Amino acid sequence: MIGSYVNKQEKLVVGLMSGTSLDGIDAAVVRVTGCGATTSVELVHFFGLPYSTDVRARLRELCTREHSDVALVCGMNFYLGERFAEAALAAVTSAGLSMDEIDLISSHGQTVWHIPADDPTDPFLTRSTLQIGDLSVIAKRTGVPVVGDFRTADMAVGGQGAPLVPYADFLLFRSEQAGRIAQNIGGIANCTVIPAGAKPEDVYAFDTGPGNMVIDRVVSLLTDGRRHYDDGGAWAAEGRVDEELVEEALSDPYFHQAPPKTTGREQFGEAYARAWLDKATRRGLREADIVASATALTARSIADSYRRFVLPDTPVREVIVSGGGAHNRTLLRMLGDLLPELVIRRSGDFGVHEDAKEAVVFAVLGNDFMHGIANQLPRATGADRPTVMGKLALPW
Repeated sequence: MIGSYVNKQEKLVVGLMSGTSLDGIDAAVVRVTGCGATTSVELVHFFGLPYSTDVRARLRELCTREHSDVALVCGMNFYLGERFAEAALAAVTSAGLSMDEIDLISSHGQTVWHIPADDPTDPFLTRSTLQIGDLSVIAKRTGVPVVGDFRTADMAVGGQGAPLVPYADFLLFRSEQAGRIAQNIGGIANCTVIPAGAKPEDVYAFDTGPGNMVIDRVVSLLTDGRRHYDDGGAWAAEGRVDEELVEEALSDPYFHQAPPKTTGREQFGEAYARAWLDKATRRGLREADIVASATALTARSIADSYRRFVLPDTPVREVIVSGGGAHNRTLLRMLGDLLPELVIRRSGDFGVHEDAKEAVVFAVLGNDFMHGIANQLPRATGADRPTVMGKLALPW
């Protein structure tokens, strides 16, 4: 089966991604040619399957120590497998294709817990990660081979299991002339630094901190769940940033920790957003000011990361933004004001739709798994060596 896949010149791969925003499943139908350094991709179609309000609520419970339990983890693993299969089937159908034409599905899954380093207080809380959305369920429902569970292999060779996107960022966005930063702003914001003329070993990456996670949750709490995000950054545009509140937040040790580093909902999730809102309320801020300040936290943490960890050593000309944050005009304006020497662009300018990029990335990672090619960058994840990430589930 792998031999017949490898021997095809072009493959149609469905990449599946659900991020830390817990907003739904992204499905990208991608035409992939080549592998490794010769990879080229064409986005054929993009489809989004939003999570219902109930699913979002249960996933938030799943991602907390206080409200999760083993039965919920077990059940949601299969439930999300069904939803990932549903997204893949819908993406293929809406692209005007049939499943018989699809060579592979590659799924990131839904991260519910991530421990990037051993917990010194508990020997059983070892460095580890958990993504759910069972691969066999997806394979059996779609009739297509499925690759997934990528992060564990990187952690098994000493990495933090993240960030994984830099490998594909290097393939998609490298330039001989311009140093670039590929900045994804999903629930968590992560950047990939690609020096001009870079080789794989020159690329480095890290999570800069919260992306949309704090903004989205604050908006939801302020509206009693009627709104899940600040559409276009319009609410933030009406407010004034409380600089003291932002500065206090930026004193968190994570922002001063040198890369490689990763973070997630464990640090900047529900408890963090509620504490942020409580502090802002005690300071007497208007609702628009609270949203503006949360947006400024994301922008400042990104810009400060560049000035602290990137720009002193790496000449950069462009920032290429993807993810939901690419649609937040207020956030992009703040970034432009903070980084006037850099050109802020969107990944769509390079043929990769802002919402589809991470799903496209996992199509690339799955393709390289099938070719037996190491599909992570050790410098980005902190791994001891390159490794082939992924596991294969068959439909028969």
